[in-house]
Parts: sequence; C-alpha cells; structure tokens
Amino acid sequence: MKKIITLVLLILFYSVNAQFRSRDVLDRYTDFDDQQFSWGYYLGINYFDMKIHPSNQGLADSKRFLIDVDTKPGFTVGLIGKMKVHDLVDFRLEPSMHFVQRDLLFKNVQKIIDDEIANGIEPTLTEKDVKRNVKSTYLDIPIFINLHGDRWNNTRPYIQTGVSWLVNLQANEKKEQDNADQTFRMKTHNFSYQLEAGIEIYFKRFKMTPSVKGIFFFNNELVADNEGTPPYWAGALKSINSRAFVFSVKFE
Repeated sequence: MKKIITLVLLILFYSVNAQFRSRDVLDRYTDFDDQQFSWGYYLGINYFDMKIHPSNQGLADSKRFLIDVDTKPGFTVGLIGKMKVHDLVDFRLEPSMHFVQRDLLFKNVQKIIDDEIANGIEPTLTEKDVKRNVKSTYLDIPIFINLHGDRWNNTRPYIQTGVSWLVNLQANEKKEQDNADQTFRMKTHNFSYQLEAGIEIYFKRFKMTPSVKGIFFFNNELVADNEGTPPYWAGALKSINSRAFVFSVKFE
C-alpha cells in the first residue's frame, strides 16, 4: 500500500513540476473549460476495507475483536460525464466498476479448533472454516458536485463530494448456501457518500487529473446465515460497512 501511495505522489509531483519550469507558461487546452458538457475516463487502484461491529460471539473475554479483515489492492475503471454550471462549479456523473478482494479471518473459529485439539477431541471444524474469501464487484454510480479554483500555470485544484448507489454483482445475497457451505453473503444494493480531491493538469490536447477518493458505505452489508447454522460467522457480527480509498488518474 505504501508503494502505491508513493507512486501516485511521484506522478503528481513530476507532472506538476513540469508545469512550473517556466514563468511564462502559455495556457493549454483553454477551450475545454468553456464546454458545457464533456466526457472522459479514469483508471485507478482501490483499497477496500471493512468496518466491523462484532456481536458477543465475535469478542474475546477481553473485548478484543476475534474477526479481522485482510485487505488487498484492487482495480477501478470508470467514465466521466461533466456538466458545467458555473466557472467554478460542475456537476459530475462518474460511473465505475470496482474489482475487490478481501479475506475475513474468524479467529473465534480457530479458537474452537485449538480448544478441541487441546482437549483431545476430533475437531468439528477445519482450517477452511477460519477464512472466508470475500470477492466483490461493485457497480458504482455516483453523482458529484465539483468545486474548483482558478487555473495556475496549467493546473487547477478541486474537491468534490457526492452520494452513490453501489450494486455488488458478487454479493451472493439470494443464494441459499451460507457459511455452513463456506459462502459469505452480503447485500446487493448499497449506498455511500464520497469525498475526492485532486489537481487537474492541462496538456496541449487533454487534461490529466491525479486524485484520491474516499468511499464510505451508509448501510449494513451483512446478510444473516440460515437458521440452524452455528453463530461462528455471520452470527458473530452485528454489521459490516465497507470503506475504501481509490487512487486514480483521469483523462479528459
């Protein structure tokens, strides 16, 4: 993760530095800002985590969480639609796909296995029951209000905020199988608020924008296990809420 952040910062530094080598910099791509409507696309690296609220089954005697999340970098690709409403204000529609992989580690299950072995009992659970591989593909449809400053040497900072509807195409919400069959289920339809900041860099024929965005889910994504399934997995959780950072480069 540190390498990813360092790479994004280096790209931003060298791009901006190139703009400041001359005091008499000619404005580039000047007609772009006058367009009422425009489009573009972006590529990014995402880092999705989960905010976990455990039930009593997911807590140790010391109130320490027995469930961890192992997060892995993912990939994001999206489109940009812009509508100018003011010299310093735009509305933006930026639909995207986030390809995400996370592992949930149930140390409460590992504790049951260890206790049974210590007592000379054949374990009723296996190592496969300790980890759940949670793959998600989110179709993200956000609407933003974008506030930006004036140009300075072919660069322009901005911030934007908005809300989004996210459809998890790998949620498994409607599946009959649950954690007893090693299937972790999540909600298909989700909602979030998002906050983004970046610097627009103008070149002769296009605009490039390095940016960082935070995504914070409103709703509980957890789907309960079926009746009769031991409370080791979904039963050990009250709620889960995804949250993410996306480092992207936009081209318009």
